[in-house]
Amino acid sequence: MVRMWRRRLSVLALVAVLAILATACGAPAQPSGEGGGGSGGGGGDQGGLPADTLVWGRGGDSVSLDPANVTDGESLKVTHQIYDTLVEFKEGGTEVEPWLATDWEVSDDGKVWTFHLRQGVTFHDGTPFNAEAVVFNFERWMKSDNPYRHEGENFEYYAYMFGGFDEDSIIEKVEAVDEYTVRFTLREPLAPFLQNLAMPCFAIASPEAIKKYGADFGRHPVGTGPYKFVEWIPDQQITLEAYDQWWGEPKPKMKRIVYKSIKDNAARLAELMAGTIDVMEDPNPADLPTVDTSQFEILYRDANNVGYLALNNDKEPFNDVRVRQAIAHAINKEELVQAFWGELGQVAKNPMPPAMWGYNDSIQDYEYNPEKAKQLLAEAGYPDGFETELWAMPVPRPYMPQPEQIAEAIQQQLAAVGIKAEIVRHEWDVYLEKTGNGEHPMALLGWIGDNGDPDNFLYVLLDKDNARTPGAGNISFYRSDEVHQLLLRAQRTPNQEERVQLYMQAQEIIHRDVPMIPLAHARSPIIVRKGVEGLVPSPLGSEKLHKVSVTR
Repeated sequence: MVRMWRRRLSVLALVAVLAILATACGAPAQPSGEGGGGSGGGGGDQGGLPADTLVWGRGGDSVSLDPANVTDGESLKVTHQIYDTLVEFKEGGTEVEPWLATDWEVSDDGKVWTFHLRQGVTFHDGTPFNAEAVVFNFERWMKSDNPYRHEGENFEYYAYMFGGFDEDSIIEKVEAVDEYTVRFTLREPLAPFLQNLAMPCFAIASPEAIKKYGADFGRHPVGTGPYKFVEWIPDQQITLEAYDQWWGEPKPKMKRIVYKSIKDNAARLAELMAGTIDVMEDPNPADLPTVDTSQFEILYRDANNVGYLALNNDKEPFNDVRVRQAIAHAINKEELVQAFWGELGQVAKNPMPPAMWGYNDSIQDYEYNPEKAKQLLAEAGYPDGFETELWAMPVPRPYMPQPEQIAEAIQQQLAAVGIKAEIVRHEWDVYLEKTGNGEHPMALLGWIGDNGDPDNFLYVLLDKDNARTPGAGNISFYRSDEVHQLLLRAQRTPNQEERVQLYMQAQEIIHRDVPMIPLAHARSPIIVRKGVEGLVPSPLGSEKLHKVSVTR
């Protein structure tokens, strides 16, 4: 079976090669992906792109440009340019540095955090940034009766990272001490609190713009960031323009950034080679050898992610651990990773990446064993297997480079043990909504770490707090009291060695219960044309681009 998938990958690689040959011979390039079009000379000609514009090719469109109301990377990589957070991750890593807050103090009990804010900062609409703006944003996220929350605004990330809303929120209150001082009071200490605040989803938006646009704010974003919003053509491109009054240094190098949506990986590579984009993410691993490294450079984000198959523990027969274990034995991860991730990937056995502190390497993965799978299904009352659905993501992501083809391969492996799975597809925003509502039996998805802390994987993806709808992060709907207590204890102790032991225990229980099938961790390639300077890949999946320049 793996040879069949390799042939499909080779065909995709051939598309890129043919595009180069066609343009080199003077024929126009005809990319087939969304937002495709345009032509240019082969071998890295820049296709008439403006000298002051960076064009970034990606595999999918954004869902919304309100960072607090999305969970997908395609939205957050754009909002990262439009907005700023109180603190920010240092370039290329997960260490926190001052940003909109210049410094801060924390009380001895870890419950009160006081931030001193940068003065003289304005939002893109002229609204001043101050402590009241910070309070406005947090109260909108944390209070379910806030007048500036609208239907469909679920603020999932807030619930993922801070335990829920209202009385469930670990943040009890946020107060403006004076114009440029804001105080957070927590109900309990939260070890990753500072790391959480640096995540792009907790960026500070203009209160006046939120009031003005209401439920439409996600289409009219206004922040304090280095770039401001200009235009969004759905499924084609988003255009940003440098904000001349940005407070930071250096000032934005490029006048404009255009995010161009090109769903097909090979078509996106063909556009890069034809000169119609400057940067592309997530090529097919098998296509990387076709890249001319004399004219293009391949950068890599670290494998700070996991791609997984979620098994909805709320639905029969996935509420039976024997069925979940059978599926774990039925899937040949080695074959999948070799075929679809190639040298970029490694087989996953835990729901967090091996480079993350607290990773439990002593766990032994479920071996590929179809006979064992059949035996477990029979014990569970399904000697002839069963029929179900397998939901496939519609866009490529670093942790899932070719989701529809991966789904088809898993479908074949499950069929071999009697599980007949029909593949179901939805548009990206619908897919995220429906899986967050628990409508799927099985679904492919993944997670890119947001803050360098194990809490961001284990608590978000597998704690019972995040198995609530709408907008569940735990789309396996796994509810273990044992795991819950371990994860809460880990959140509340500042001692990292103690936290490591708690996370090691939690991973053992998760492995035993098999709420999901971790499939792979993967490095994420970014291909840039020579002349693109200043891009430092982040393990967190998105980069601020104000330092990036293009020489044409």
